[in-house]
Amino acid sequence: MTQPQSWEARADEYSLYGFTDLPSVQKRGAVVLTHGEGPYVVDVNGRRYLDANSGLWNMVAGFDHKGLAEAAKAQYDRFPGYHAFFGRMSDQTVMLSEKLVEVSPFARGKVFYTNSGSEANDTMVKMLWFLHASEGKPQRRKILTRWNAYHGVTAVSASMTGKPYNEVFGLPLPGFIHLTCPHFWRYGEAGETEEQFTARLARELEEVIQREGADTIAGFFAEPVQGAGGVIPPSAGYFQAVLPILKKYDIPMIADEVITGFGRTGHTWGNQTYDFVPDAIISSKNLTAGLFPMGAVILGPELADRVQAAVEKIEEFPHGFTASGHPVGCAIALKAIDVVMNEGLAQNVVDLAPRFEAGLKRLAQNPNIGEYRGVGFMWALEAVRDKASKTPFEGHLSVSERIANTCTDLGLICRPLGQSIVLCPPFILTEAQMDEMFDKLEQALTRVFAEVA
Repeated sequence: MTQPQSWEARADEYSLYGFTDLPSVQKRGAVVLTHGEGPYVVDVNGRRYLDANSGLWNMVAGFDHKGLAEAAKAQYDRFPGYHAFFGRMSDQTVMLSEKLVEVSPFARGKVFYTNSGSEANDTMVKMLWFLHASEGKPQRRKILTRWNAYHGVTAVSASMTGKPYNEVFGLPLPGFIHLTCPHFWRYGEAGETEEQFTARLARELEEVIQREGADTIAGFFAEPVQGAGGVIPPSAGYFQAVLPILKKYDIPMIADEVITGFGRTGHTWGNQTYDFVPDAIISSKNLTAGLFPMGAVILGPELADRVQAAVEKIEEFPHGFTASGHPVGCAIALKAIDVVMNEGLAQNVVDLAPRFEAGLKRLAQNPNIGEYRGVGFMWALEAVRDKASKTPFEGHLSVSERIANTCTDLGLICRPLGQSIVLCPPFILTEAQMDEMFDKLEQALTRVFAEVA
């Protein structure tokens, strides 16, 4: 068999791409990277790209942070691997659990480790099913999420994800219910104020609970800001409207902070940005600054006590992963939390967020940008055919994909999501690099809209 010669051809020959627009790759080839320099990545041809997607939201300290690499190397030398089964775990695992509860909004709690955010959401669902069954309510199995939500790719977390592409897998599974996406610009009705929209969504939640039966619902999961839905902040007062309803019917509220946790919104947690306290938090991505695959379920006091009681009843929690609480991952996470919180990264997000918003506000003056939205260091621009009517471009034009591809040609990596372009750069971004990001994005918008408008 003839071996392909170029890196791009080799990637195409032997790789199955996930979440990738195949026509683009077939036309343009894959981008094969060799290393990173701060917020930049470099490909096999020596081309340098400003990565305004932070890898996949997670490389918040950039691609060559020496302290993080040194923490990993030191732990590999000291104790390179272990599990968290049978009452045995590394000292790093213990220290990270203490740290996660310390920096959480909870006075106390318990932590369980996974290898990803998907697995953490999946684990949380199993915990809810487990504790409800232990409490004599095995019928409490239904899970409430929202359309456009993204909670992962396992069979359970994909069922939670409110995206139509999961239909190709025969998902969602029965018992996963999706409520209205809290995107006022897109789903608000004519003449409806944002406050009225929020009130309507709260009524919908209570109506669904009453229709399904509160005694059949295990929990409600929500991202503080919907990330892979296209960076969708909640409508005004959303969480303040829905939490009392959930509490009224004794339905746990789980904050999926895989993207928003550890600084992305300008606070340690997205729930702090939107002023609510959940019953549990799902963490991943920024937890290790992208240097190790890790997820965590952080249980608040009430759920921690209830899960512990269920565990004690059968004398174990029959769930876990080989690499749960991996000592190297935990050592990296401890360092990553310190880097984000104490080396100025979180503060940089706060300091530059107004500049970020101002840059997007300027670009949104383009007649083919319908909305700019976001918070902290996660923002999106929504492309439209007609601004007044919010009419999107025809799907076959693949406008957001074309914009992202043009950005790549200009040396900027950003992410197309639906008709939106998403920007979620590393927390180390400087003012000059932010200006570079906006300059290249503006060039791309001008080129593409001239072609399709």
